[in-house]
Amino acid sequence: MANKKVSVAYVMATLIAVIFTWILHEFAHWLTSESFGHETIMRLNGTSPIDGKSVTDWQKTLISASGPLITLIQALTIFVVLKSDNWNKNLYPFLFTAFYMRLMAGIMNFINPNDEGRISAFLGIGTFTLPIIITGILFFLVYKISKKHHLGWKFQLATTLIVMTFSSILILSDQFFGIRIL
Repeated sequence: MANKKVSVAYVMATLIAVIFTWILHEFAHWLTSESFGHETIMRLNGTSPIDGKSVTDWQKTLISASGPLITLIQALTIFVVLKSDNWNKNLYPFLFTAFYMRLMAGIMNFINPNDEGRISAFLGIGTFTLPIIITGILFFLVYKISKKHHLGWKFQLATTLIVMTFSSILILSDQFFGIRIL
């Protein structure tokens, strides 16, 4: 039976997964914006051009797409690794965090269009179309791994609460302190 207990090591792996996922996601936005020639700052939970140059709608769309795209690539990579018979519970948070991050971003579209919401609006397919598709894909990956490795509700609940806690701390830290990374 594979080890599915929530240990201190698992909590630390989840913390690393949350920080890694957020920074990788924001780095993709930053790198895309910089590649268009815009001087951009990167924070824990966002990027902003600071050079005063105008950003075209097409550039905004590609900048918005880069974060979710790298998050999806991260999830697919971890899914392929976890799909093998060698269970490593410390990798699971890297898949789950990607799902959680995009689910919360999709919900936030009710308040302010987020990455996938902005892309959907730009494409004229409704603000929630891409968020539902991306979150659905990520949920499917989490579900398949959960079924394959028989992850119970207690393990899932613990993972959810840990990811929620660390994600909230990260987001609130950015809100209150504006932590600039690049």
